[in-house]
Amino acid sequence: MRLKLPERRRFIRIEVPLRMTIKGEKWTEETKTKNISPIGMRFETHREFEKSEILELTVYLPSSENALINVRARVIWQSKTSLEDNAPYDVGIEIIEIEESSRNALLKYLCDLLYDSSYHSE
Repeated sequence: MRLKLPERRRFIRIEVPLRMTIKGEKWTEETKTKNISPIGMRFETHREFEKSEILELTVYLPSSENALINVRARVIWQSKTSLEDNAPYDVGIEIIEIEESSRNALLKYLCDLLYDSSYHSE
């Protein structure tokens, strides 16, 4: 018998691969989101981060305006995708700073995905 725990998430996650850039002090990495919500996202990387580390991210929203969303985010969790030594990490982040115009563009994009009949989660 499996016990079903109550959902702790405040927002649903939408599985969508959006191109994004992570910027550090002396490095930049291109990757894609695995899922996204109004308050955070999950992505895959070969770079290891510290819990609570602050990251600068740029997310590219595919829209008629080709919006660039710049956010500051905090690493909430990180785990290896497999037991292999060179396996990438899944990283979950929480958005801690975003301009209002960027937040509005992100929310509009997420709403459009939810209401678009061609979007299907798997």
